[in-house]
Amino acid sequence: MAYDLLVRNGTVIDGTGAPGKRADVAIVNGKIAEIGKISEGAKRVIDASDLIVAPGFVDPHTHYDAQICWDPYLTSSSWHGVTTVMMGNCGVGIAPCRPEVREIAAWDLVNVEAIPFDVLSRGIKWEWESFPEYIDAAARRGSGINLGFLAPLTPFRHYVMGEESMERAATADETRKIAGLLKEAVAAGAFGFTTTTAPQHIGYKGRPLACRNASRDEYIAYARVLREMGRGAMEVALTKSVSVISDEECEFLDLLLTESGRPVTWLALLNRDDLPEACQQSLIKAADLIRRGGVPQVTCRPLIVQIELRNPFIFANLACWNPVFNQPKERQAEIYRDRNFRNAFRDALKRPDIFNGNWERLEVKEVFAPAMKPLEGRTVAEIARERGCDGVDAFLDLALEDDLQIQFSMALFNANEDRIPELIGDPRTMVGLSDGGAHVDMLCDAGYATYLLGTWVRERSAMTLERAVQRMTSEPAAYFGITDRGRLQKGLAADVVIFDYNTVGSGRRGEMRSDLPGGGRRLVMPARGVEYTIVNGETLYEHGKASGAMAGQVLRSGAC
Repeated sequence: MAYDLLVRNGTVIDGTGAPGKRADVAIVNGKIAEIGKISEGAKRVIDASDLIVAPGFVDPHTHYDAQICWDPYLTSSSWHGVTTVMMGNCGVGIAPCRPEVREIAAWDLVNVEAIPFDVLSRGIKWEWESFPEYIDAAARRGSGINLGFLAPLTPFRHYVMGEESMERAATADETRKIAGLLKEAVAAGAFGFTTTTAPQHIGYKGRPLACRNASRDEYIAYARVLREMGRGAMEVALTKSVSVISDEECEFLDLLLTESGRPVTWLALLNRDDLPEACQQSLIKAADLIRRGGVPQVTCRPLIVQIELRNPFIFANLACWNPVFNQPKERQAEIYRDRNFRNAFRDALKRPDIFNGNWERLEVKEVFAPAMKPLEGRTVAEIARERGCDGVDAFLDLALEDDLQIQFSMALFNANEDRIPELIGDPRTMVGLSDGGAHVDMLCDAGYATYLLGTWVRERSAMTLERAVQRMTSEPAAYFGITDRGRLQKGLAADVVIFDYNTVGSGRRGEMRSDLPGGGRRLVMPARGVEYTIVNGETLYEHGKASGAMAGQVLRSGAC
């Protein structure tokens, strides 16, 4: 038989954890037809000698809900061999949405995902009102990679309750309506629902993201939707204090697991300098919940953030910063000059959580005022000492002097990389947390797959190649119930990444580009060593160049 595509002579790592083997992979009609020694010909042959042939990577945690409207390849993720993404995480999204409140939905994304409002205004197509219509619109537009959708609770509550969703719990009648919409979403193909309890997740006008006001009675109703449907999973941005799971948060996980009978993945375990044993203590405390299907997510990368004060997400968990959000630049500057604000900020830093006030670690990354260029690469602490002031005054004064354009950089979590292997190697965790599409002015961890392969497998031998591939393919696919992807096996979908083991990798820091709609800026992460990416049997990238293929599919729960 003549195959559509034949990948010859590669080392096949099939995604199950089994040892790699030299083999050919034949593809017909978007599916894997044979794996082994194949003598028949094909319409196209790729010579994979000296290369690794693996399943396309499955990213369990992205925020491409808006970006799918203007970027069908979902860069940066697809550059790194990711062929399937799950979006709609952390309870924030843009469907369902009534036409008259689209601006509110967009501001939620501005605050949580740090995408400029002008970019969203230009880029979102608004071809839908309901969640099923949103999924169908994505299918009509087409995509380069596969799209999986989770139903984010915030827009569902807002659709039923309006702006009161940002202020109170739902009534029994409202809860029934929201649960009905979630059931409709799962029936249309959503892979479950997501929410957040994290205080840094604020929405329109600095108020709590709507899902943060949901009551326990609401969550019982929403979890029972998944029990009734017999499918789906949940994702929760859970811990108020990073990596520290409280008794209340354990009780919340227990409620979701008990009422749904379905798995829950929660965020996040990240190593902290100030509480070095927090992750291990949380794993011990949540042991029973983990055995029942509670899966903590971890990242294989140091969390290096870029901070700018027009959209200061990093401080969203500090009440004194709430008046800053969604304000004109002139009003923000007034607040930053105000002595009372500065004193309130100083007081908040006495009880650190996300940002700990370590000015020695906060660097000036980029400035725009020519006279300030010599400050690039220097720490705020150094500059404060020269000026004879403290870090708070130096930090805010620098921002004002550069018209709030200055960019700071800091390793926030996982700064001690020697401790990352104990998290990514723990079978109780899920490797992911890329946040692809979110925090575009702050970080880009969409390259986590190539970083894991290059840094932790090749350079530091923290795990085997087979195990690393399994962690990024069959494991996340199995969590979401995607049974036809994540492995190289006869009859499964032909999502394949072919990479050079000797060069695969990505950097510790992203690079800034102005490629959003209207020329908006974002951080991106280039990839190294990914030679071919194949989606549903069609070549998406060859030696880093996009082919123009649009073979990605909208994946639907219950049909995978």
